Amino acid sequence: MRILITGGAGFIGSNLALTLQEKLPSARIYVLDNFSSGHFRNLTGFEGEVITGDVRDRELWSFLRSRFAFDVIFHEAALTDTTVEDQRLMMETNADSLRYLLEAALDWNAKVIYASSAGVYGNTPPPMREDRGLEPENIYGFSKLMMDRIAQDYMERFPELRIVGLRYFNVYGPRESYKGRSASMIYQLALKILHGQKPKLFKWGEQKRDFVYVKDVVKANLLALEKDVSGVFNIGTGRARSFNEIMEILNRELGTDYEPDYFDCPYDFYQEHTEADISRARDQLGYEPTYSLEEGIREYLSYLRS
Repeated sequence: MRILITGGAGFIGSNLALTLQEKLPSARIYVLDNFSSGHFRNLTGFEGEVITGDVRDRELWSFLRSRFAFDVIFHEAALTDTTVEDQRLMMETNADSLRYLLEAALDWNAKVIYASSAGVYGNTPPPMREDRGLEPENIYGFSKLMMDRIAQDYMERFPELRIVGLRYFNVYGPRESYKGRSASMIYQLALKILHGQKPKLFKWGEQKRDFVYVKDVVKANLLALEKDVSGVFNIGTGRARSFNEIMEILNRELGTDYEPDYFDCPYDFYQEHTEADISRARDQLGYEPTYSLEEGIREYLSYLRS
């Protein structure tokens, strides 16, 4: 089996690459990355090949189609900074690149598993279900919604092609540090405390997110690979937790007693509450999250300390 992972030097992509290497030792795994937010250190221990390139580049896809034949494509490459307001850049990177990828997948008859986002739901009432509340608040969420619609079009026109979209909720865990300011709040708060600095939160820390540990996200990708299905699925825990709760867990695990500094949120497109309805993923993929927030943070802190 030949596997291509776009964005494979990034946060989720590198976790996926290393897990696939362990689970499928006979597979040939290729990582494609432009190293804008990925890092070579995320691929320490990776034994496959790395292709340097940008998913927006049509010539790159022409080259790949002429030189390779992949059985599976995991599409993790994206512009993930939700505060970026360059609409053209966001759409070219996230939406247009999926079209190029799907055309290549048709040539190869390759299964496609791509990263969508809870950003498609904006501030619609939780719990979020895949078939409703599609009202993104920013260009990032809109670009991910357009990815889902592009994918749906291909599913309808080419039913023989297996395409799975995974709408990630708030993912955290090892190998996210190179994302910079778009790394999870769990990482950013933990780092402040570990460096003896007072953390900061938007007023008043009661915003809620469905925080999902990266190992559960990788698990969802592996299930999508195994199952003979197409569709779009929420990947979260099904339970929303507040940023204040994160502070409580971090203080308890680290033996600290920090109170955050609260300040006004500078964004008018901020999601106040996300919570996944994961019933479709449970029924069709067999997905069940393994990690509670407490368990995920505990394991993650062990990684960060080391």
